[in-house]
This record gives sequence, C-alpha cells and structure tokens, in this order.
Amino acid sequence: MQKDSEILISTIVDKHHQKLLADWIERQRSEGSLRNGRLDEREVTDHSRRFLNALRTGAGSSAFSDISTPEWETTREVLDEVSRARAAQGFTPSETAIFVFSLKEPLFRLLRQEAGNDAETLANGIWTATQLLDKLGLYTTEVYQKSREDVIMRQQQELLELSTPVVELWEGVLALPLIGTLDSARTQVVMENLLEEIVAKGAEIAIIDITGVPTVDTLVAQHLIKTVSAARLMGADCIISGIRPQIAQTIVHLGLELDVISKATMADAFALALRRVGKTIVARVQPAQREG
Repeated sequence: MQKDSEILISTIVDKHHQKLLADWIERQRSEGSLRNGRLDEREVTDHSRRFLNALRTGAGSSAFSDISTPEWETTREVLDEVSRARAAQGFTPSETAIFVFSLKEPLFRLLRQEAGNDAETLANGIWTATQLLDKLGLYTTEVYQKSREDVIMRQQQELLELSTPVVELWEGVLALPLIGTLDSARTQVVMENLLEEIVAKGAEIAIIDITGVPTVDTLVAQHLIKTVSAARLMGADCIISGIRPQIAQTIVHLGLELDVISKATMADAFALALRRVGKTIVARVQPAQREG
C-alpha cells in the first residue's frame, strides 16, 4: 500500500504540475508574507517552481523514506537556498517551514480528486504525502538554524575584533584597552591583533590596560601571561595598567605571579613607556611665566 501511495503522489505531481504550482503559490500568498510585502513574489515563484520540479524528480524515484539520498539532492539544494535567504531576511523557523507545509492543502485536494470514493487510497496517500512534506519541512528548519548559528558566530567574531582595538599612542608605543571578561576565544583574538600591530608598527612597548576587566581570576591571569609572553617573543615589552585595589588583592590571595611591570593607570603606564623609548614629557612654559 505504501508503494501504491508513492506512485499516486508521483503521478499527481507530474500530471497536475502546473495546477499544483499555481494553487501552491496562491496558498503562500494567502499566508501573508507575500501580501504584506515581506517576500518578493518573483523570488517565491522561482523557488516554488524549482522546488516542485525537484519534487517531481524525487517523487518519481519512489525514495520517500529517506530524503538524504541522491534522488533528493536537487530538492535539498532548493530548500537550502530558501532557508538561508529567509534566515537572512529575519523570518522565523516556522515562517520558513511554511514554504513546504503550505503545499499540503493543494496536494491533498488533488489527492482527493484522484482517489475518488476510495477512502483507503485517499488515507494512505495523505499519510504518505504528510510524512514526506514533514521531513522536507523539518529539513528547512535545520538549515535555517545552521544559517542563524553561522551568522551569530560571524557577528561574535566581528564583535571580538572590534572590542580589542590596538591603538598607537606614540611611535613605538601601543595600547590595548580590554573591556569585559577574557576567555580563550577572546584571548586568541587579542593576541593575534596585538602581535600583528607590533610587527606592523615596529613597537617596543605594549600597554595592556585592564581597567575595564571586572575580575581577574586564575584563568584571566593565565590569558594575560600568554599575551605578555607572545609579545615578548616578538620583541616588545609589556606594561599592564588599570589594576584596581580589589584586583590586586585577588591576585595576591590567589598567589599569582604576573611577572610584568604594572601601573595603576594608563597615564602612569604611558609615562613609563615614553621614558623607555627615550622620550620626556616637558610642561610648556606659559608666556606670563617667561616674561617674569
């Protein structure tokens, strides 16, 4: 009976292809996304036509039990494109899956027409079609979720890079202000950015300012040590600034040894860095003072 149902669905998709496509597009239009302008009708029509052509090929193979087979490759490719496009446009997983699920009503209507008064054939056909379209609909949500995860990971990477700017304070002196918690992923970005700038600028001193780091525990300290060690290997000395009294006490209680010069403020660290590169800050004499 399952085989007969698969043959019936394949026959309907092939025999009533144009009517099924027209009714399906109309059904999608009634869902609202087309009506309110969130989707481009030409794009929806193109996706629907290509999907139905691919569905006709897949259904003709009678490989309904497993949509991961080569017979359904073209169908999956169309759904990949639809899911990624709608994920980028801000649609929800449910709204994306509607693309497939909205095909049920026009397909079931044709099934009733072909089955006539044979209730058993109709029931088996609807069940087989439901299983197939449910699998394809769930596939769209899986691709959608993967697309959203890729977007989120890319955004996180971009935010990491933006949150770790390396600033040239003076010739040969770089500053790296850190804000927020340091973890392994962020430390890697911090280290890469700092080392690249050390090479690009030929820097001798790198100031790592942790004023914006809320807490320093053993893990954070280890990340700082790794960054300092990597900078030294590139020929640059490091100065850590922004160690608040609470953080200093925590470091002492933990028994951590940073093995690096530290200053309370960025200004103090910058003054020290200038002295190390042979520069001196001199107060300008006001005109009134010169006259006196």
